[in-house]
Amino acid sequence: MTIDGIAPRCLARISVIALLCLGAGYTPSSSFAEPPVEHHSHEWDRDDEADDTIEVRQDAGRKVEWRSSEFRQGEKDSLLHVQLLGINDFHGQLSGGRRVANRPVGGAAVLAAYLQAAQTDANDSDLPERTFIVHAGDHVGASPPESALLQDEPSINFLNLLANQYCRHEDRREDRDYRRPWSDDDAKEDRRDRRQHPKCNLVGTVGNHEFDEGKDELFRLLNGGNHPTGPFLENPYRGARYPTVSSNVVDEQTGKPILPPYVIKQVKGIRIAFIGAVLKETPTIVTPTGIAGLKFLDEADSINRYVRWLRNTEGIRTFVVLIHQGGRQTTYEGPTQPGGLISGQEIVDIVSRLDNDVDVVVSGHAHSFTNTLLKNRNGAEILITQAFSSSTAYGDINLMVDKRTQDVVAKSATIVTTFADAGPGLVSNPPVAELVAQAQAKVAPLVNRVVGQASVELSRTESPAGESSLGNLIADAQRAALGTDFAFMNPGGIRADLSSGSVTYGELFAIQPFGNSLVRMELTGQQVYDLLNQQWVNQPFPRILKTSGLTYTWDNNRPIGDRIVEVRLNGSPIDRQATFSVTVNNFMAAGGDNFTVLLQGKNQVGGSLDLDALIVYVQSLPQPFSASVEGRIVRLN
Repeated sequence: MTIDGIAPRCLARISVIALLCLGAGYTPSSSFAEPPVEHHSHEWDRDDEADDTIEVRQDAGRKVEWRSSEFRQGEKDSLLHVQLLGINDFHGQLSGGRRVANRPVGGAAVLAAYLQAAQTDANDSDLPERTFIVHAGDHVGASPPESALLQDEPSINFLNLLANQYCRHEDRREDRDYRRPWSDDDAKEDRRDRRQHPKCNLVGTVGNHEFDEGKDELFRLLNGGNHPTGPFLENPYRGARYPTVSSNVVDEQTGKPILPPYVIKQVKGIRIAFIGAVLKETPTIVTPTGIAGLKFLDEADSINRYVRWLRNTEGIRTFVVLIHQGGRQTTYEGPTQPGGLISGQEIVDIVSRLDNDVDVVVSGHAHSFTNTLLKNRNGAEILITQAFSSSTAYGDINLMVDKRTQDVVAKSATIVTTFADAGPGLVSNPPVAELVAQAQAKVAPLVNRVVGQASVELSRTESPAGESSLGNLIADAQRAALGTDFAFMNPGGIRADLSSGSVTYGELFAIQPFGNSLVRMELTGQQVYDLLNQQWVNQPFPRILKTSGLTYTWDNNRPIGDRIVEVRLNGSPIDRQATFSVTVNNFMAAGGDNFTVLLQGKNQVGGSLDLDALIVYVQSLPQPFSASVEGRIVRLN
C-alpha cells in the first residue's frame, strides 16, 4: 500500500512502527514530516475541559467596554472604527471534534466562517478594510497529525487563506540573508519584506511552541522552502503571507531581534502599531537545543521600548500588543469584569508595567478566556483578551480612534465561541474546508490504523496526589521500553485523553505529539529524592511527575525542597546511596521544566521515540487494556 503514489517506505521518524508496518503489510509515505523533536511542557499550555463549560463560555461572551472622558457619542464622524479579531493557541487544530456542553465547536473551516461573518455588515460595507485578524502565538506545535505530520505547513496556509490581497509572500531575493537578526533599519526598507504591507489584514506573534524545532525550522515555516521530508500539500512551500512579530526574542551575540518587533498598519490615514512578545520563561519550557543562541528578554521592557520609539519617531498613538503569556479569568456577574481576578500573576505584572499608550493586549498560553480591563501602574485602563484555544473561540475587539488625536477613546470586546451547529458554523468556509480535507486525506492511512482496544477511558486528570491513569500507562511504557528501574514522565507532555474503544495511531499521536526520544540514565537514590522535590522548586505551580517502578509519599505541609517523605521500591524504602536506572524523555534529560537534577544523570544512552514506546507497549498488553490510579503517589495534608 502506498499513499499518493509516493515511494513505499515507512516513516523515518517511527523506528519501531516500521517493523509493525512491515508485519501488517502497511507502508506509510515518506512524504510525511518528522514531527517536532523538541518538547515543551507547561501546565497552562493545555486545554482544561473541566473548566470549559457552557457557563464559562457565556461569561466569556459578555461585553466589556471602556470609554475615555473625551469620547463623544454624537461625534461619530470624527471617530474611526477598527475591528480586531483575535485568536490564540490554535495548535494546528485544523479538524473539528472539540465539544463544549456536548456541542461541536471549532475546526479551521468553522473558525474561518465565524471570522468572515464578523467582518460582514450590511450597513458597513468597508468593515473588512478596517478589520485585522491577529494571533497570540502557539499557532503551531503540539498539533494533531493532520498538521504535525505535514510539518505544520497546513496551519500556516490556513492563515494564508484568511489574508487579504495586500498580504504577499516574501520577496525571496538571492542576495538576502533570511537568517540574520532583524534591525530597526529594516523598517525603512519596504521592499525587504512584502508581508509588512500596511494594509495586510493579518499579523501574528510567536509562542513557545514555535521554537519546538529551533529557530531555523521556524524561519523555514515562515519564510518558505521545502522541508527535507517534504514537499507536502504545496510545492514549493512558500511560507507565510503575513508578518510575525516579536520584540523580546533576540540573537544572543548581537542582541538584535530575530523577527520584526512590530508592524505598522494603516486605516483611513490612522496608523496602528502591533507589537509582539513571548513569555520570557520560554527557555525553561523548551528543550535547550530549540532556543540555542537566543535570549528572551523581559516582556514589558521590550514592548515599552518600541512603544516609546514609535511614538517619538512615527507619532503613533494606538498600540496593540500580541503576547504569548496569559492567565485564567474567574467567572463573574455583571457586564464588566473588575480587574484583579485573573489567575496568572505574570500577565498581570506585565500589563501593570506597560506604557500608557498601549490600548489592547491580545494574550494566550493559558488556553482559557480573558476579557477584562486591567490598570497599569499609572491607572491607565488596558483591555486584555484571550480566546480559549484550538479554534474554539475568537476575540471580537472594537476600537474607536479619534481621527484628530489618533488616540483610542473607546474600546470593547467579547469572546465568541465558534459553535459548529449554529450561526456561521453551519456553513464552513469552502477554501479552508478544502485545505483541511487535503491534509486529512494525506495522513489518513497512517492515523486511522488501529493499534489496540481500551476497555475504559484513560484521563490526564490528576488525583489530589498528582497521579493519573493515562500518566501511569505512559510511564509504564517508557520504563518497559528501556528496561529500567524507574521512569518519570512530565505532565505537560501528555496532550490529550484516551477514549475507550478502538485506539488508533492518530489518537496516541495526539497524546504524545512531540516525537521526543527516550533517555536511559543512572541516578542515585538521593538524586531520585532531589528530582521529586523539584516538582515544587522554582516552578510556577506543582509539576507532579508520572512515575513507574516506584511509589512515594509527599507532605504538602513540609517546606518546598523537602516535601518527599519516602520513596519506595517494591514496598521498601530505597537506599539513597544506591544507583538506579531511570527512563525520561530527552526534554527532561536536558533539564526541561526545571528538573535540573537530570543533568547529573550518569551513563546516558538514547532510546526509541516516546510514541513508538507507547504503541509497542499498548500492543503488548492483553486486549482490551486499561490503566488506573493505583496509589503510586500518596499525599499527606
